[in-house]
Amino acid sequence: MRQLEIGDKMYNVKQQGFDDFMRYSFSEVVELTITLAVLKNGVKLINQPKTSFIEPIGYSVNRDKSNHWHLMTVDVIRKAQIENEKIAIHDWFEQKEFSLEEKRAIYNAYKVSETQQIAALEAIK
Repeated sequence: MRQLEIGDKMYNVKQQGFDDFMRYSFSEVVELTITLAVLKNGVKLINQPKTSFIEPIGYSVNRDKSNHWHLMTVDVIRKAQIENEKIAIHDWFEQKEFSLEEKRAIYNAYKVSETQQIAALEAIK
């Protein structure tokens, strides 16, 4: 476990309840003091690694020790992209009002897809 250095890429993930999406925030360490690491977005982290719920190592936010930031990895970027796509899909369906023709097209596409899945499962047996 190491202390943060200037240039380290960091991320934080939050969720508003169990049925909400994971929301990722990204930033970079731009300044160090004796005990703190300051991120580009203004968040001040205690520059002492601790155990976190999400990752084995996290860095607590100053004056909010239950909130942690973590070192960014390629895997985290991919997870964030997938989660952002889920949010975009959800928001699109929430905002879109479908006509009967559009509903019929979606239903038929799903119905065909479901039939193909059943056929594929039967072929495996």
